[in-house]
Amino acid sequence: MTDAPNNAIAETENYLVWEVREPDDEVTYHVELGTVTLHFLREEWNEFLQLIKVAASNS
Repeated sequence: MTDAPNNAIAETENYLVWEVREPDDEVTYHVELGTVTLHFLREEWNEFLQLIKVAASNS
């Protein structure tokens, strides 16, 4: 069995966001923040993006 293909979405010196297309064709999103990695399914990812947009507009 081979690893699912992944695609970097964004990267800085300290952070990384990437997506993986799983064998069942589901896409998972990963946010690496130093030693912490968050994992999201598509619906969770969309909600997380909305949360970040609201937070950014209020800063």
